[in-house]
Formats: sequence, structure tokens, C-alpha cells
Amino acid sequence: MSLAGTAVRIEFLGCRVNAAEAEALASAFLSAGASVASDGPFDVGIVVTCSITAMADRKSRQLIGRLRRRCPRALLVASGCWAQGADEALAKKLGIDLLVGNGHKGEILALVERELSFRTSESSFYALRSPLAGVWDELDERTSVAHSRAFIKVQDGCDCRCSYCIVPSLRGPSVSRPLERTVAEARRLVEAGRTELVLTGVHLGQWGKESGRGLADLIEAVGNVPGLKRLRLGSLEPFGIDERDIDAMASLTVFAPHLHLPLQSGDDGVLRRMRRPGTSGQFLELVKKLRRALGDGLHVSTDVMVAFPGETDEAFARTLEVLQEARIGRIHGFIFSIRPGTPAARFPDQVDRQTGKRRLEELERLGRLLLDEQAARSLGRSVVVYAERGGKGAPSGYTGDYIEVHLPASYERDKWYTVQPIWKEDGVLYLERPNETNRPEADGPKN
Repeated sequence: MSLAGTAVRIEFLGCRVNAAEAEALASAFLSAGASVASDGPFDVGIVVTCSITAMADRKSRQLIGRLRRRCPRALLVASGCWAQGADEALAKKLGIDLLVGNGHKGEILALVERELSFRTSESSFYALRSPLAGVWDELDERTSVAHSRAFIKVQDGCDCRCSYCIVPSLRGPSVSRPLERTVAEARRLVEAGRTELVLTGVHLGQWGKESGRGLADLIEAVGNVPGLKRLRLGSLEPFGIDERDIDAMASLTVFAPHLHLPLQSGDDGVLRRMRRPGTSGQFLELVKKLRRALGDGLHVSTDVMVAFPGETDEAFARTLEVLQEARIGRIHGFIFSIRPGTPAARFPDQVDRQTGKRRLEELERLGRLLLDEQAARSLGRSVVVYAERGGKGAPSGYTGDYIEVHLPASYERDKWYTVQPIWKEDGVLYLERPNETNRPEADGPKN
């Protein structure tokens, strides 16, 4: 069946892996003749769902409900982590037509074509889910869907067993995308003008373990693709980095000086209960080693979980101290969420919600200060920015160390610029001091 004239709406929630999967799905449908709708009516709605927390579950259900209400007659597809674990009765109640688990996203295009070909006036429901066996689900960009940075999913699943995490149950064991296919996609994207690439994975540091290769091999291979201007890594577990990885990063002029290293807690007792390898001291030493290799201006962002069972005020205070000592920039903070089926759900000494909210507010206050300090390091210096699409006002983009820069309206989108910020505000850089007439609108590009 031809999909010409079919409008497809694709939404995602959660991590950069989901962002990469959503982009790849959009590419597949464009290659099949469909159009990808950002607003207005649509014939097919696809949601790449998230289930990392109870809040993510709720947001996934809410987004599915909104799409169903917006286009009641559309074919509605739910995929991803929430879809992998969702109850079928609930899925039917939400109006889902196709429930596609992890490991089967590469089959969504064919499933949609089949359903549209045989669909009748009566609603139908089909679920495609299976045990996850570490087999790569091939899903890549066949045609360019944007002009700014591109996400390339290179790894899926996780072999770790953090006590709070449901992801291994929903994503399965670690599996790597073959190096040759990754490099081939990187070449296609760069040739199409996507000259900033982001390598993503659930546990990126486990890439290549099946073949005896390591992350360093991947970094070097993609980093040397002709025409590439900037290479980034998605979230990278601190215990997944070795000396070869650091050397590979340092050897590339295109490697962006920003790494997202999840800390989760700065208290060693909490880390042990979380069943996370390493200590806060080892985290601090790694950050120092990375800055020696990649430059003192390296921006390290992180994830922090507050109110984990047994976390005391003293343990939380130690986390704040580690964040400051490490000169963390952007902090993604969240409150511990009980996930049924994980060991932490049964741990004693659960922390009350009110305490969690108080700690999160304190963490966010510190995060704003630390991000502002990271932004200040670029004031008066020349930085390279890609002016991105998005927003109704002036364009904006990100520096190599991933600090947002708002550009004047005279700057064109989809171009690289070398600029010199002179002003910062709330962790954002400006080329001129904002006032009521030149302040950018709030709906500009987001991370």
C-alpha cells in the first residue's frame, strides 16, 4: 500500500534514545510517501512512550489520550517502554489500535501499512510484544527529517541491575548496533546537512561488548566521518568510561566538551542501596581526569535522585557538596518513584513525599546557580553555535559545552556561527543585553 496522502503525527517522551527512535520512525514514513504532521489533523498517531517513573507512565497515558481525542478516527500506535509493560485492557480503553513493544519498532511501518489496508469501520486492536533477547531492532534514518543535530541510536538495553530501575525489564539485555551500519548512517546524515551528531544508548558505555570492541572504537569511527562538525554523546554512566574512551574523545577536534554523567547520589551509603557501581569519590576523580584531558571548561551535567529510601538530610547534604565540588552544570533532578517489580519498591525507610519535594526544590536552586556559573565561562569568549529551527522569534542554538545561546533576529536558522556572548541570564547566553523588545519568545528550541 502507498502511504501517499497519509498524515502521520509522531510524539515521544523521555530520553534521547526515544528521540532518536522518533526521528527514525519519521524518516521511515517519509520514505514511504507519508507526510509528518506537527499540528492539524492526522491519519496515524504514534507515541514513543516512557516508563522510567510513575510520572512518565502517567504522561504517556495522557499524551495517548490527547491524540485519541484530537483525531478520534486516526490509527493510534503506542510503542516503547510503557507499551512494553502496559496492560492490554488499559491500552484498549485508551483507544490504542497497535501496541508495539521494544524490539519491534522497526516493524511499525509495515504494521501501519497493513492496518490501513484492511481497516474497517469497526475498531481493532493488535499487540506485538515479546521477551527481549538482545537482538538489535534496526531502525535508522532513511531520509533527513530536520536540519539541526541528529540522534543516532547505537545501543539498547542494560545489563546493570540498579535497585530502583525498571529499564532492564522493559528494554532487555544490552545489545549494540554494528559499527559499520552506524558509520553508514552517520555519513548519510552528514551528507544531508546534519553536521552535529549525538550518539545515544540506554547504557552507552556497554556498546560493543558482544564483538570485543569498545566505545572508543565507535567514537573514533564516527568522529572521523568527513564533513562532521560536532560529535556529542548521550547519557554515559560514569562506570562505563575507561582510559581508551577518554583518549578517543580527546583526540577529536569535533568532540563537544560536554558529558552527561548520572551521579544519582553523592552519598556512598545511598549509592550502595541503589546498587550502583562506584563511589562519590571515584565520580569526582573521573571528572578531574576528564577535565585534564578535554579541558577545564568541560561541562558535566548529571541526574540526581532525591528521597531514595533511607536518604537522610545528611546524605542529601553530601550530594549537594559533591555537585559543587564537581562543578556540575545542568542538573536533572527527580524524586524517587516506586516501580513495582524493583527491589527498591520493597525497601524500608521510604522517604515521605513532602521531604522529597523540599529536597528537589533545594536541588533545583543549586542547579540554577551551577548552570549560571557554567554559562559565565563563555562570556567574552568566541563560541561556535548552530542556529536551530524552532520558535516564532529569533533563532537560538547551543555552544559546544551545551549552553543555550539566544541569537538576534537577523541571524539565519540552519547555519553555523562563531559568536561572542556578552550577557548571561538564568543559564542562557546572549549577544546583547535582553530588554522587553528583543527578549526571545519562550517557545524556542529545547534540549
